[in-house]
Amino acid sequence: MRHGRPKSYSPHPHNPGGLTARVTARAGATSSTGYVFPVILLTVQALILIVPSGLNYDQTTVAGAGPAMPTEGNAVTELIWISLLIGGIYLLFRNRSRTLALLKHFNPFIIAFLGLAALSVLWSIAPGVTIRRVYRFVTVLVVCMAFTVQGWHRRRYQNVARTLLTIILIASIIFVLVAPQYAVQAQLVSELKGAWRGITEGKNNLGPLASDAVILWLHAWLSKEAKPATAASGLLMSLFVLVKTRSDDSILATAFGIPFMLLLLRPAGTLRRYMPYIVGLFAAAIALYALAVLNLIPGSVTLLTPISLLTGKSLTFSNRTVIWAVLEAHIRLHPLLGTGYGAYWNDTADSPSQAMIRYLYFYPTEGHNGYLDLINDTGYVGFCLLIAYFISYCRQSLSLFRQDRYQAGLYLTLIFTAFLSDLSESHWFNVLQIGFLLMTLATAALTTSYLQARAGSTSALRLKRTRMAGSPR
Repeated sequence: MRHGRPKSYSPHPHNPGGLTARVTARAGATSSTGYVFPVILLTVQALILIVPSGLNYDQTTVAGAGPAMPTEGNAVTELIWISLLIGGIYLLFRNRSRTLALLKHFNPFIIAFLGLAALSVLWSIAPGVTIRRVYRFVTVLVVCMAFTVQGWHRRRYQNVARTLLTIILIASIIFVLVAPQYAVQAQLVSELKGAWRGITEGKNNLGPLASDAVILWLHAWLSKEAKPATAASGLLMSLFVLVKTRSDDSILATAFGIPFMLLLLRPAGTLRRYMPYIVGLFAAAIALYALAVLNLIPGSVTLLTPISLLTGKSLTFSNRTVIWAVLEAHIRLHPLLGTGYGAYWNDTADSPSQAMIRYLYFYPTEGHNGYLDLINDTGYVGFCLLIAYFISYCRQSLSLFRQDRYQAGLYLTLIFTAFLSDLSESHWFNVLQIGFLLMTLATAALTTSYLQARAGSTSALRLKRTRMAGSPR
């Protein structure tokens, strides 16, 4: 075994499908250089979305408000984005056959949303911002696809993602110890006071990263991909950072994700046939919670009382309901197609988002609800594409579940926790947020895992038929 990649697959719960070395090689096993380069691209892409622009941790100017607006930037930042795009395209072109196979089975609705976002330049209230957002959307998509077409093996997604997130969490802990004036929120309001932001823009960036790290380390433990002591250490560290971020939304999503993963990966034998219904039940629960959060059904807000008691957060969700009310008023003006991808949160004097200052006396830079922000940008057409993306993702995961429940369980847990956390944070298709990179990477990895499992199943079937044909009658 070289570079931690398996030479072959055996019929084992952690290595299902019976893939041969030849199939594995076709899936993307390459030389050391080819294996490392996609990881470098992904790491740089992640860091540029995590750290503040220009490494400016001065809270008197950044204030944990969120990433710099897309109209900002400098020559170095632009050079990095261009390099990422060129590097990703190079890898996709170099692996043309695998790229075509990936595109053929890739979730079509994220591509459709990209097309809608590009078309929204025609009616955008800030065309320059929309163009910039679309360009970055393409870059993230290309980098994630490039990661899966070269140097791929079955465990590669979780190995790289878990390592990357762990390094970020460790760096954040060190930063808190060395420079707490920069790494800990300085605001006096109860929701932010003492909350860790680490090396990221703010607690709402570090929280989701810690949440995903918890899921990945739990998966490593359950699937025996890491030694119990190592997995337990990573899990405890991730939980510690998650609690210190004081991100109630990430904590709630994690509290949902842990039992969900345990249910997926440790089912009784007779329970596996009911897995599609179990996944559907969890999806319905999240949908009901979403309706309650947005108060779209009269009286549904009472369903949130247990959540409020659990998190200690009021039913106004730290005054997010005021932000949502302003957004909903703007959505009613352009409900079908929105006002342009990423165009609303353009901090200029003539931007309609200045209404936030009139009502809230500060500028939040995002709607703190991924669904409302997406509808505001691309209308209900964009929202329908998001729902279709979710359904397609779950269908492909359930198809993979029949071949490899450990991988499918990980992908399903990630998408469900993302859908829950985005009820009070804006990550869906938001190129300023690390959450968009993580879910796009999971989408590309899911497709590659699905193709690999299907290839292994086909190979095993052919081998069985060959043996049967050659056996004496």
